Amino acid sequence: MARLTSVSWREFVHRMRELGFEGPLAGGRHPQMRRGDLTVIIPNPHEGDIGVGLLRRILRQAGVTREEWLGEE
Repeated sequence: MARLTSVSWREFVHRMRELGFEGPLAGGRHPQMRRGDLTVIIPNPHEGDIGVGLLRRILRQAGVTREEWLGEE
């Protein structure tokens, strides 16, 4: 069973697009990504990686399982 690891913002957006999300779209202080009627707020692009804890919270809000994220379906 593979573990979640931190990812760059660019890699995160790319993977979310592969999972059917559109964006990032401008909205308020943070960008958003959408899939159907579900909107997920994502962190602003910055130099650091998105850590495992934040990644886990975003994936939970997006309804994406760990297996889907890691491509273990």
